[in-house]
Amino acid sequence: MIDGLTLDQLRVLVAVADTGSFRAAAKRIRRVQSAVSHAIASLETQLGVRLFDRSGRRPALTPEGRALLADARGIVLRADAMRARARGLGEGVELGLSLVVDTLFPIHAVAHALDAMHRHYPSVAVRLRAAPLGEPLAALREGRCTLAITVGEEFREPEIQLEALSPVPFVAVAAAGHPLASQPGGLTPSALAEHLQIVLEDASARSADKDFGVLSPSTWRVAGQDIKHVMISEGLGWGRLPLWAVEAELASGRLKRLDVPALGQHGRVDLASYLAHRNDRPLGPAARVMRAALRSLAQATRADGAEAASQGQMR
Repeated sequence: MIDGLTLDQLRVLVAVADTGSFRAAAKRIRRVQSAVSHAIASLETQLGVRLFDRSGRRPALTPEGRALLADARGIVLRADAMRARARGLGEGVELGLSLVVDTLFPIHAVAHALDAMHRHYPSVAVRLRAAPLGEPLAALREGRCTLAITVGEEFREPEIQLEALSPVPFVAVAAAGHPLASQPGGLTPSALAEHLQIVLEDASARSADKDFGVLSPSTWRVAGQDIKHVMISEGLGWGRLPLWAVEAELASGRLKRLDVPALGQHGRVDLASYLAHRNDRPLGPAARVMRAALRSLAQATRADGAEAASQGQMR
């Protein structure tokens, strides 16, 4: 009789276990209560065990029921995943989505967008990598990713379409114990020249011979944003980092903002960020959901920023 088990019966078992009653389960799965009771009774007959103790006010899982519930959940989850994958293949959904994100861009925003994509298309595999400066667009141009996020205005190519996202605040900082941290505002290039500047090095050929915001003749060049962050936090030198990455350290006092007029007002510049994809490769459904989520988040961020600015003017 076990060969006669149906996926519907297992869904009913999971629903009753999750809701705690036949009535609540019926409401969740939009059935009449008698149909739920019948499905459970049939399942018990086919399995040859009692799944629920009905002697109390509410049905309670028996030890056998608890043991088999885990199997039922696994079967239902795998069946749902198979159905989603089949639906995706039928709709032309990508089997995988590859992204390369500028290290300056807040990764939590990417996670938010990926979560939205995953809820729509759970079968789509994801490959995510962070890279600096010109590398995201290089990866896109060379076909190594489906989408890229780039920060700054230096990298534009006619075959790549850019869509504006949220600005990324970029600030000059040093460790609290660094000599620059105790100097008054308005630091000049001559004052900065006496101190080591930590600079991010670009691995792509597009900007390998260019420097961005380098004011000190003494530099250490590092190959990753995380390395740069650690070097600055440990007091080895000063440099610029995305505000989102250093907010906690600024709040705790471990890092200090540097007022460097040559690098923006009070050492801050808001860099434009863009979602990029190739014009000759239309985006699939999963990539379109990802794009919509990023654009929605960017709109909300801009709205919050405008409201904060308005409140600041009213004070």
